Amino acid sequence: MKKEQQKSDKRLFVPAVRTKRRPEAIAARIKDYIRAERLGPGDRLPQERDLIDGFKAAKGTVREAMKALETQGLVFTRSGPGGGAFVDQPSAQHAMELLSTHFFFDQPSIADIYSIRKSLEPEIAAALAGKVTAEQLSSLEDTIRIYDHPPSDLDEQYRQRVAELDFHSMLAQICPNPLLGFICGLMHNLLREHPDARAVYADTSPSSREEGLSFQYRLMAALKDGRAEDARRISSEHMKFAEAFMQRRLLAVRSESAA
Repeated sequence: MKKEQQKSDKRLFVPAVRTKRRPEAIAARIKDYIRAERLGPGDRLPQERDLIDGFKAAKGTVREAMKALETQGLVFTRSGPGGGAFVDQPSAQHAMELLSTHFFFDQPSIADIYSIRKSLEPEIAAALAGKVTAEQLSSLEDTIRIYDHPPSDLDEQYRQRVAELDFHSMLAQICPNPLLGFICGLMHNLLREHPDARAVYADTSPSSREEGLSFQYRLMAALKDGRAEDARRISSEHMKFAEAFMQRRLLAVRSESAA
């Protein structure tokens, strides 16, 4: 057993092929080790002393590599008896937040975001037709109930507008194609944080709630009945309508601000 462990640990310390900063190279080798050993969430990684000796690296370098992996959501540390570094399960939400930060100083436009939504969200709808479980349908219906009535105040109006986007995020989360769902979920995250979109959500003018509800009720019926082409068409119409509404209200908000 000890020989097998020594053999597997040797894989960890094979030099990286590509030239990188030392901490990045070590982080890459640890990732390779996790894959090679088929480690899963909760599995222990080698102790810090073993990493320092194996990589012949300074303690600070190894700690920087581990911190990078922790930031990525791939590793977590625990102190005390039985502590150390362990493999973690990165969440899609965490990954989206990291990617959203990439656009912090160079925001994509609303048109950029909707060009992706108009292309991909109809495909999510078609892929889900006839495949949504009763529990998932119930969760979608619960979300719709948040905005199926006129808001009582501006705070509720804002929550309703965000909940309309949550409906689409739920579809993305249960999409059978995880990459397709992730990309659309990222678009939703970018919209939630986009200054222009937030200005529209906070706008006190009447919303398109009734029209949006109509699209979503029709989409729900198509999903339940397994009508993939209808689901694709309804989703496509909804995305075009949502973009037009967003752009129209954004122009109005900017005009009011300039007045």
